[in-house]
Amino acid sequence: MASLGEPTTGREIWFLTGSQALYGDDTLAQVAHQSQQISERLGAAEEIPLRIVWKPVLTDAESIRRLCLEASASDDCVGVIVWMHTFSPAKMWIAGLSALDRPVLHLHTQYNLSLPWSSIDMNFMNLNQAAHGDREFGHIEARVGVNRKIVAGHATDPRVIRRIAAWSRAAAGRHAARTLRLARFGDNMRDVAVTEGDKVEAQLRFGYSVNTYGVNDLVAVVDAVEDKAVTELAALYEEQYDVRPALRPGGIRHDSLRYAARQEIGLRTFLTEGGFTAFTTNFEDLGGLRQLPGLAVQRLMADGYGFGGEGDWKTSALLRTMKVMGAGRPGGTSFMEDYTYHLGPGEPRILGAHMLEVCPSIAAGRPSCEIHALSIGDREDPVRLVFDAAPGPGVVVGLADLGDRFRLTANVVDVVAPSQPLPQLPVARAVWKPRPSLAESAESWLLAGAPHHTVLSSAVDLETLADFAAMTGVELLTIDENTSSDHLAKEIRWNAAYHRLAQAL
Repeated sequence: MASLGEPTTGREIWFLTGSQALYGDDTLAQVAHQSQQISERLGAAEEIPLRIVWKPVLTDAESIRRLCLEASASDDCVGVIVWMHTFSPAKMWIAGLSALDRPVLHLHTQYNLSLPWSSIDMNFMNLNQAAHGDREFGHIEARVGVNRKIVAGHATDPRVIRRIAAWSRAAAGRHAARTLRLARFGDNMRDVAVTEGDKVEAQLRFGYSVNTYGVNDLVAVVDAVEDKAVTELAALYEEQYDVRPALRPGGIRHDSLRYAARQEIGLRTFLTEGGFTAFTTNFEDLGGLRQLPGLAVQRLMADGYGFGGEGDWKTSALLRTMKVMGAGRPGGTSFMEDYTYHLGPGEPRILGAHMLEVCPSIAAGRPSCEIHALSIGDREDPVRLVFDAAPGPGVVVGLADLGDRFRLTANVVDVVAPSQPLPQLPVARAVWKPRPSLAESAESWLLAGAPHHTVLSSAVDLETLADFAAMTGVELLTIDENTSSDHLAKEIRWNAAYHRLAQAL
């Protein structure tokens, strides 16, 4: 079956080094050698998921402009790291920076870790000028208005590597967003506010291309799936999950499992042929589908697809973006919804779930494949995977359309095991303690106007989300151990003023 594969494969970060011609060929040769070594050192870091590509040292305005244009036109380049090894007069960078359409990370570093105190001379000083060369460059970045991340420190510093890795993941997410095609099977749930949104503005801001398809367009593909392929996939389910006896061959509900497999193959075919990396369904608009897709959606999410229930295209697109940002890291990323609270005794917690569609990438163990009734949707009982989420730190993120702008809201959480078994709850679920507390986080979330559909991730951190928000010019509100709802209310008011002024400009 077709798969999305590794989402960062083939993506590159270009490493640009600034200098000037007056130093002479010998010095520039040293600059080139040392900058290449820095680039290779970063490229060898396991934490950085993208290939680092070194580019020849830039010493004049025309070569800078041309390289920035090349980066902007490249389908592989998702961002540039820029370092002034020596002093590079910054007026040379104006045309290039003005033309650059890629995220920028300004690396403020130097080749040597320590000063050679006893032997330092003017030759050493002339070669190692990043301390003031980068300040010259930082000035022109501010003057031109370049939206950039600045990371200071030696290239061997774990903090530097971690911050570059977060930025590179955000850059990969931005690229995925700008090429994202999303298929909505039917419209959104009737009378629901938060799943509405401006699709044109979303494409302008993020790049999301969101279009609707009739559910029966999908039904035709599902119904055309060959029985042999269904049999093979149903057998694969038994290898990967604890399939309940009623769903196995010879069981009274085996036909339901086969239809779930047919749905998965049909969905994969439709999405693959259309170049889609995200999709939505809606239990109110199922056409000729016999089941609300559950197992199929869960498995597609596990392979990296974005998904939103009830037609929620914003959460679906966000999920796909975060899948790319978290690719290769420990943990998982899933569609989620705050469902109900445990307010005591003990520390308050949130029980998150959805009707069917929680991604097994967050599962604590081997999922159980089960079939249960669903009181909404007016269709056959759907097959789904049931499991508890793995404990550990995570983040819950929501994307809302406020009318004049989009807002990302992120709450840092600690996923925990359920206090007791949940034998009567027939869905996949996660239990978490939100920071700083359930009361403060809930008050803050409601103040933010954040959505009830979210993305739960243990693979994407706040720094990566902050970098992504900066790259896309989107507001980000964070709720963590330092948050109070009173202070957040003030931040919301300040942000409103800023974003309205920025739009006017």
